[in-house]
Amino acid sequence: MFTGIVTDLGEILAVRPRAEGLHRIKIGCAYPRASIVDGASIACNGVCMTVVGAGEEERTWFAVDAAAETLAVTTVGNWQAGTRINLERALKIGDELGGHIVAAHVDGIADVVKREDLTDMARFTLRVPRALAKFIASKGSVALDGVSLTVNDVADDTFSVLIIPHTLGVTTLGSWQAGSRINLEVDLMARYAARLMQAG
Repeated sequence: MFTGIVTDLGEILAVRPRAEGLHRIKIGCAYPRASIVDGASIACNGVCMTVVGAGEEERTWFAVDAAAETLAVTTVGNWQAGTRINLERALKIGDELGGHIVAAHVDGIADVVKREDLTDMARFTLRVPRALAKFIASKGSVALDGVSLTVNDVADDTFSVLIIPHTLGVTTLGSWQAGSRINLEVDLMARYAARLMQAG
């Protein structure tokens, strides 16, 4: 589990196909090498990925495998050397819950349709797949590329978020433009509430 509070900006160092539908991805980071063990979970742009190797050259790096399903339903298939991504380590008991509970299981891809640059802030309007729109509510939570955010306004299959200067500076969100494709995870409570209503 995660909270959607980014703890490092990673960089894709290499992407290598290993088998049909499987990619090995090497990611550079600033985490201490000794703190990364095989089997650990790290959220990479909102996608929970399992460490399959790690090392230290000019800086710490770790490797993950992305299977066909991940490549199909997230933006991972578009990563290439030089791509910057938001990283978050898995929660430990006793950690501060600064964002909201995030599983890092991406529900779909949202498209940025508008960027408005305000004084030290930015407002983004995003369009989501219609099947996911029902899970997004004004003042509710979403995770976008792994960042916990509060929804401002909702209209049909679009919603907006307002990004403060700190978040623009320490995540990849400052690089978003109209046309950017973003990993979206809806709020867990909304998902389960909808399922309960179906079952009831």
